[in-house]
Amino acid sequence: MRTALTIAGSDSSGGAGIQADIKTMTCNGVYAMSAITALTAQNTTGVTGIMEVTADFLGEQLDNIFNDIRPDAVKIGMVSGSLLIQKIAEKLKEYQAEKIVVDPVMVATSGSKLISDDAISTLKEYLLPMASVLTPNIPETEVLSGMEVKTEEDMITAAKAISETYHCAVLCKGGHQLNDANDLLYRDGAYKWFRGKRIDNPNTHGTGCTLSSAIASNLAKGFDLDTSVERAKAYISGALSAMLDLGKGSGPMNHCFGLTGEFMEGEVQDHE
Repeated sequence: MRTALTIAGSDSSGGAGIQADIKTMTCNGVYAMSAITALTAQNTTGVTGIMEVTADFLGEQLDNIFNDIRPDAVKIGMVSGSLLIQKIAEKLKEYQAEKIVVDPVMVATSGSKLISDDAISTLKEYLLPMASVLTPNIPETEVLSGMEVKTEEDMITAAKAISETYHCAVLCKGGHQLNDANDLLYRDGAYKWFRGKRIDNPNTHGTGCTLSSAIASNLAKGFDLDTSVERAKAYISGALSAMLDLGKGSGPMNHCFGLTGEFMEGEVQDHE
């Protein structure tokens, strides 16, 4: 079995972060491991607290993972502090990690800010240049490119700028009222659109985490980047189409929509 590592924050409500990543990786057929950057107190309506781990402890988690079960791919999500970002970059370089997917998480689906301003500049300096592919949404694309993104042409221009700055592939995700389900992959001076079908589901908590983890899972299994993106988009469409409805805000998706078998059977009905 191939292996994948997620380096991200924990979501206490289970729909995003480490929890979404582990569910996604498992349901995409790889063995999932995690290095936790922070604990969050959050639910579908927002984030009320963030407690970071220390950089040394994060480094210790990564040492234990790479020295025992080496990941075939790495996904990096929420990292809210500069020292943590530097530690991740140091360890990935030390262990010569491959197939690195960076989801530059800056704002939660609920609108809550998840990363400090100084951490953004550290992310740009240390971590983004190590990525195989970046997966920013529209607001994150604007931050990384320094330009407003309002049209398809803007997406191409911004993705090109990011790709040339950090020398990696960029999957600029649609959404945020622009090209809802259409994503743009830019790399090596060329771009490709991945068109998707808009699914009318307001419960989108954790979609970014899920997509990047699915891409990492498929890269770990040996698929090329284009195929990995296609498969990841198909997976997230299935998770959204399952129409899970939990929580009072933007709820989670059903990551396990494709699982079948005796242990997935529903609750026992009482018969009187």
